[in-house]
Amino acid sequence: MLTKDLLRVSRAGGGYHPRFVGDDADARALAARVIGVYQGHVDEERAALDAALTDLERSASDFKLVRGFAKLLEREATFETRAPVEPRRARAAAFEAAEAEGVVTEGERESALVRAAERLDAAPGAVADSLYADLESRQVLATFDSRYDPESLVTQYDLSLAQTALFDAVEVRVRSVEPKELVSAVKRLRLMYEVRRVDAGERDAGPGDREVVVTGPSAPFSRSRRYGTRFARLLRTVAAAPEWRLEATVDDRGTERQLVLTDADVSVPGTEPVVEPTYDSGVERDFATRFASLDLDWELAREPEPLASGAHVVIPDFAFDYRHADFRVFFEIMGFWTPEYVEKKLSRLETLEDVTMLVAVDESLGVGEAVAELTDGAIPYRDSVRVKDVVDALRRYEDDLVADAAADLPDELVPEDDAITLEHLAERHGVGADAVETKAFPEHERVGRTLVRPAVLAAVGDRVEAGMALDDAERVLDEYGLDDTSTVLSRLGYRVEWEGLSGGTVREK
Repeated sequence: MLTKDLLRVSRAGGGYHPRFVGDDADARALAARVIGVYQGHVDEERAALDAALTDLERSASDFKLVRGFAKLLEREATFETRAPVEPRRARAAAFEAAEAEGVVTEGERESALVRAAERLDAAPGAVADSLYADLESRQVLATFDSRYDPESLVTQYDLSLAQTALFDAVEVRVRSVEPKELVSAVKRLRLMYEVRRVDAGERDAGPGDREVVVTGPSAPFSRSRRYGTRFARLLRTVAAAPEWRLEATVDDRGTERQLVLTDADVSVPGTEPVVEPTYDSGVERDFATRFASLDLDWELAREPEPLASGAHVVIPDFAFDYRHADFRVFFEIMGFWTPEYVEKKLSRLETLEDVTMLVAVDESLGVGEAVAELTDGAIPYRDSVRVKDVVDALRRYEDDLVADAAADLPDELVPEDDAITLEHLAERHGVGADAVETKAFPEHERVGRTLVRPAVLAAVGDRVEAGMALDDAERVLDEYGLDDTSTVLSRLGYRVEWEGLSGGTVREK
């Protein structure tokens, strides 16, 4: 799907007609150029990529078409922050040093960077380079492995354009030669529907003798709560059928217009694009965004598999998968709705199959105790779900999982490596780092987060000496697979004396 600002639609004759690319050769050539821009900017900052796309927009006949192609391709691009020092730490140290220095001149700035670098055990230049490396414009295009060629990108664009045109739909009517798949998708998207028999006089308007009429969760809410995003997602299932026809009533800024799509307009490309997650509410989106920003041993999955609940099914909002074991916790956010909704939700929870389920409950519903009795835990919230509360609930399971993993390991671990981090050792055993923290390492000494054989430390100690340039000392440590320079030097009895922006020197403590 595209964003609404990228919608290209014609209203000629009072209709609502997406401006598809179709067989336009010029548009295909433009798609190839956009792909080339992404391919040519790997390992470059986002600002350079954006500038190249802007230049392409200026030369194209329709800038929205360039932006639409770029929007689809960006979902396959991976951007990352590259900095020798974590930017937030660099800023905190630099700003504190600057406050003490009273920075006005360039020389005072360099002095503040030196003081910040000493605190961080880093070079002043590294601190300077890291200060704003996490800005979006400074992020680097790390990888771009596009599954699209110009042909499939155009096909995906037309499908995404049609999906975007459905954002403001209030009702969708579909006829398809594969009605079972259609109804299954409607149920999965939790949309209300009915199937009506098509009169003989309407048979020429589309395939089949049944029409699926899809609305929101209930007719009275269809105008005040648009479920256009779900309608748009439904189109992918519709378009996968060989023959179909879709008619939609669209609320175009207060004017009702009719949108008609058929299998001649849109198809599903051979490649399966990366799909952006959609959310039923701002509360869900906010929680997912904040949870994903944490470095936890839990992966968040949106709308996992349906769960059996008596004669019905429940599709939870999320699931948490523990990275180091086959263990899943389902998670539902129960927001404010009608009394009938609450009653139905409680009924589904009561007959839910044997799974681990946590539920965040809006306090205004007043059903927290009832939910707690029917599930593995109720987490009250108001306005937004506190990530800390959810993490605390998950921690109960994580403690048991870590304990089980640790119990399966021997009390003593003897890795073959001369030097290895605790994280790499844990990954090798298929457990989290916490599971190896308490183990004994009879052949290694722990230096920070790294296990090192005493003989290796002795060898490094023989080659590192006071007065050595820091760069030379780091090269020695690299030979032995040691990358935590400051911790290893400290263990050997040394510190780093920084010399402005030119580097550092190893000194005895």
